Amino acid sequence: MGKLRVVQWTTGRVGTKALEALIDRDEFELVGLYAYSPEKVGQDAGALCGRPDCGVVATSDAEALIALAPDAVLYTPFMADLDHVERLLRAGINVVSTNLFLNCGGMAGETRERVEAACDAGKSSIYVTGVNPGWVNSVAAALTAVCRRVDSVSIAESTDVSNYASKETWDAMGMGRMQADEAVVAVAQGAMVSFRDAALRVTDAMDLALDDLAFEIDFARVGQDIDLGFMVLPKGSHGALRSAWVGTSGGLERIRVSVAWYLTDELVENWSFDKEHYRLGVKGDPDIDCRIEFVAPDWRDSDWSVLTALPAVNAVAKVVAGRAGILGLEDIGLITTPFHQRSADSHI
Repeated sequence: MGKLRVVQWTTGRVGTKALEALIDRDEFELVGLYAYSPEKVGQDAGALCGRPDCGVVATSDAEALIALAPDAVLYTPFMADLDHVERLLRAGINVVSTNLFLNCGGMAGETRERVEAACDAGKSSIYVTGVNPGWVNSVAAALTAVCRRVDSVSIAESTDVSNYASKETWDAMGMGRMQADEAVVAVAQGAMVSFRDAALRVTDAMDLALDDLAFEIDFARVGQDIDLGFMVLPKGSHGALRSAWVGTSGGLERIRVSVAWYLTDELVENWSFDKEHYRLGVKGDPDIDCRIEFVAPDWRDSDWSVLTALPAVNAVAKVVAGRAGILGLEDIGLITTPFHQRSADSHI
């Protein structure tokens, strides 16, 4: 197979990491770049992601990019534009998306109908992935292959979010507040809806229909004023949260996808947090306890952009080769990264 011709759609935090990979990797040819921001339009793609100029210039002209007829578009905006996605798919261009279409109601109902119709018209494919949901639920489901019996599956994410310096975000989710009213819980639930998708991907992969999928949330308080620089957590206010989507079937808990996000670990409730970024569990025969920690010299807590981007980058070839329509784990299978090619005397 020759190089896959790819357009990168936006250059935010996730898009920039995807753009780096498309430029760096030999199996891809970057042929176009979409930018929302006027200040980015006209700039070379390499300059926008810290790479040498590559001759591909960012544009806001969607039709010009569609006219390039790429094999795929890597779609990574923070907010989805369903009209853009429909136009791409109807033009026969495959889409690999890290966006879950949450601002469009998720990949369900009318949104799903519109996307399916566009795929059918263009004989094209779309696959939605990332780190969670996407990569981690695939790993969790794969763990069960060694079991005689599976009773339940769990995915737990633990993250120090103190260097995500957005007072507005954390205030809306109840951090720094003395109590969480219904409005705060509703905002938090909305922010956590992607983890609901992760739970459903596990049960769908294992062919289990859930009777219920419920949301849980709890907060822990700080024992003293905590100054984070971008906001202050007053004594007695919320400094951490735990939330979960819990799926049941036949009166039994079958899937639990939880997150622990903390701005500080100096808490009245004395919560403890796993050092590992993920802990995956299977209850059955046998039980499985799998711990995952990302280790890299330049790793920064809460900078999950590369982990979100790369599962999408690495899925491009399989999406291009896949059937038309909305693809799932059963269509894509195992996603891998190619071995790094280097000379014998290289130290990279």
